[in-house]
Amino acid sequence: MEQVTKVEVYAGLFDRVKAIIIDSIVLIIFMIIITDIFSLFQDLSDNLRIVAFIFIFLLYDPLCISFFGRTIGHMLIGISVKRENNPNKNISFPLAFIRYVVKALLGWISLLTIMGNEKQQAIHDSLVKSIVIVHK
Repeated sequence: MEQVTKVEVYAGLFDRVKAIIIDSIVLIIFMIIITDIFSLFQDLSDNLRIVAFIFIFLLYDPLCISFFGRTIGHMLIGISVKRENNPNKNISFPLAFIRYVVKALLGWISLLTIMGNEKQQAIHDSLVKSIVIVHK
């Protein structure tokens, strides 16, 4: 019997940018919701509000990537982040966090490196050995 191996299709720049835009909108919605919830409490310190916003901003992407393999933006576009050596597994939270921080620090520079790589890996993907694949 012949064994068929699945060939991965790597997400290109356009799909990844669309996912980033959607995730930016999701983050804004989360922040609006948190602001509305906080407005119900008069005695809430500003420090708690700041911590909540930092928590949302810093952890949304790494938590979604490590637990689900995708953010809401990735899900809507049909892509996910997986381990380069095992595309069936998500990357760990520490690696997802490092990936996000590098992506945030380098911004478009990291994304533009996708085009020079066979697996369409950005700098932040290469660093943590992740790939972004398209779901069929």
